Amino acid sequence: MAKSVRRRGDESVTARVDGGTAELVPDPERSRAWTLLVDGAPQSHVDLADPTHLSFAYQRRLGHVADLVAPPGRPVRVLHLGGGACTLARYVAATRPRSTQQVVEVDQGLVQFVRTHLPWDPKARIRVRTADARAALGKLPDAWADLVIADVFSGARTPAHLTSVEFLGEVRRVLAPGGWYAANLTDGPPLAHLRAQVATVAAAFAECALAADPVVLRGRRFGNAVLVGADGELPIAELTRRVASDPHPGRVEHGRTLLDFTGGAAPVTDAGARPSPAPPPDAFR
Repeated sequence: MAKSVRRRGDESVTARVDGGTAELVPDPERSRAWTLLVDGAPQSHVDLADPTHLSFAYQRRLGHVADLVAPPGRPVRVLHLGGGACTLARYVAATRPRSTQQVVEVDQGLVQFVRTHLPWDPKARIRVRTADARAALGKLPDAWADLVIADVFSGARTPAHLTSVEFLGEVRRVLAPGGWYAANLTDGPPLAHLRAQVATVAAAFAECALAADPVVLRGRRFGNAVLVGADGELPIAELTRRVASDPHPGRVEHGRTLLDFTGGAAPVTDAGARPSPAPPPDAFR
């Protein structure tokens, strides 16, 4: 449970939560916007006045995925593995009214902290469950979701049990025909984790695409990458256009180029799964 909440003037709000110290830092350029950090690592950015505003580059890329998974405005069913400040759930609720969404977050204290300080529209069909992501996934019915978004971090690392082909087997079971999977991943040189995750998603889905900053894809710095998998054809041209037009332009890899990117990496199994690498000390400066 969240506790020991304190305010430093009007500047920030902090609390001890199950996973460490959560902090909300106000955005100096947007009067009702906040950045959520856990143990100093940025987790989410939310604008309470405009939930369609996505500040972080990776959140914008996930937003593009949510925009393209179905015709504009059509309600969808979305499963969010990893809650944070529920930025993407708020975005989908605003851009696709009447969508049904489930958010799974293991940190009960963080959920309470966000509910208290960053409440979402009570009319939005957003249900938040406190549970381990894979355990909750296993309890969902077959073909429930149009989109599954995995954005799970523990100590700034993706847990090992959410990186394997067995995990993706459960994702596929929960996805409806034509559904998509999207994951926010982090890695840095030599990109061994990211290459293995591409190989894993490529083994589970007929089509996949990777969106990231070009310097991350070249292995020059640590950063985020959004990996998308689907059995049907992905709208690569439109996704590429949107990612390239972002305030922080990114690049989309797919097809043979993306398979070559793996460098022969093998798909990850539960037996050999490892958490994603820890970010370097200067990653969030």
